[in-house]
Amino acid sequence: MGIEIMNNFGWAVERLKDGCAVARKGWNGKGMWIALQRPDANSKMTLPYTYMSTVTGDLVPWLASQTDILAEDWELVKGPTPYSGK
Repeated sequence: MGIEIMNNFGWAVERLKDGCAVARKGWNGKGMWIALQRPDANSKMTLPYTYMSTVTGDLVPWLASQTDILAEDWELVKGPTPYSGK
């Protein structure tokens, strides 16, 4: 029996800052993930923000819910994700 490491929201935020995409095991939709966008010279936005890839692959702005903030089931998204730079 293996030990499962539980990751909290603080861990997820640090991974986002590192340029990784993260997701929650508890999210119902498969393939959903979030990433951090850092604006560049061509961006209309001037500050970093988080966005989500939905089940259908659409990219939308994302804000954490209280449930997301208190969750301890965050995980690193394996493999390349569009727009994440990884």
